[in-house]
Amino acid sequence: METIVAENVYKAYGEVQALNGVSLSVPKGQILGLLGPNGAGKTTLVRCLTTLLVPDSGTLTIGGYDVLTEKDKVRQIIGLSGQYSAVDEQLTGRENLIMVGRLYHLDPANVRNRADELLAQFSLEDAANRPVKTYSGGMRRRLDLAASVIADPPVLFLDEPTTGLDPYARKESWNFIRKLVTEGTTLLLTTQYLEEADYLADNIVLINKGEVAAEGTADELKANLASDVIEFRPEDRDQRQAALEAVSAFGHDDPQIDEETGLITVAVDEGSKSLMEVVRALDQKGIAIGDLSLRRPSLDDVFLSLTQQA
Repeated sequence: METIVAENVYKAYGEVQALNGVSLSVPKGQILGLLGPNGAGKTTLVRCLTTLLVPDSGTLTIGGYDVLTEKDKVRQIIGLSGQYSAVDEQLTGRENLIMVGRLYHLDPANVRNRADELLAQFSLEDAANRPVKTYSGGMRRRLDLAASVIADPPVLFLDEPTTGLDPYARKESWNFIRKLVTEGTTLLLTTQYLEEADYLADNIVLINKGEVAAEGTADELKANLASDVIEFRPEDRDQRQAALEAVSAFGHDDPQIDEETGLITVAVDEGSKSLMEVVRALDQKGIAIGDLSLRRPSLDDVFLSLTQQA
């Protein structure tokens, strides 16, 4: 049974088409990873699905309820952690969770215990009685995530939930999200961390410029790329452009460069053969290289390839 369904959804802001016929679905007890560059329409779609924004057209259902005509019923079964933390800075961490629990009409006798349970789960026990205005950005993010699940909603929307978290806290959040899903929660996750989608998502939808560019499991998307990846870094920063030109004939698409690190990436058909050809081409141009590797495609490569084509 599909718990989250969006069919042919359109939403425009003036002349900007934020959503251009987006369709997706999430079966009960699964995680859908919604990926896309900034401005692709991810947050707009989440806001439409969670009753915060009315689409221009299309069909949206959550748990069988129509999002447009049964908003109150939808709101009773969903939790949302938005792109920006929605916590009260003047209240303590515990008071924030208790307040959200009461808004969900949880039993007053149990809401404090539930708040304490979540404070422990998200490593916020020591700061439970401090005003949130004294929290770091990562602590606020964890508190916001805790607030989104205080009522144990069967359907959960997480819009970039681990932004600003350190690697340890992010891994803790991943484990908590996985635990929720094993207990039956259905989850739609937007994220800028592709390894997060690779680790968590049962299925992935990649949107770009308001349209679905690709969908499938992480392995299926990687397999569809059907290429190996060569990565290298010129030792001389001034030779980066020459290196790009030297290897431009070997890849499916234009080679990519990380301007900060200088790492150049080339997607190729025959890894070992192409690796020798790339090394030979660089040598002929007198370009010395430091790091050099050949690997299978990652979700990052899929993302870059599809958004570049779009």
